[in-house]
Amino acid sequence: MKQILLVFVGGGFGSIARYLIGKYLNNPENGIPYGTFTSNILGSLLIGIFLGLAIKNNAFSQQQTLLLVTGFCGGFTTFSTFAYENHVFLKNGDFTSFAFYTIASFIVAFLAVFAGIYLAKIIT
Repeated sequence: MKQILLVFVGGGFGSIARYLIGKYLNNPENGIPYGTFTSNILGSLLIGIFLGLAIKNNAFSQQQTLLLVTGFCGGFTTFSTFAYENHVFLKNGDFTSFAFYTIASFIVAFLAVFAGIYLAKIIT
């Protein structure tokens, strides 16, 4: 039960942080989802840092990893919103934005995870 509570609390804080970033960065006028992109990239970087530290130094307990990685980062990042925003691009016939957003999201998110793991190695 404690594990579920940790994921719940972390996910709540992550979701609130994602909401606030989306509120201030998503652009309703042109439909560019900068907030979702930022949350997904920053969340990928944080996952890399947290797991890099956990693996390298046993810096986090299993409970802390559940709170930070599964909970916070899981609530902070959002694949479902990313998928919906791409649906809107396709529905509107905006194939350029669809392609750019999709490719950039995948490439930058992967690079952010690797950068996070690298940062975790040099931090300690």
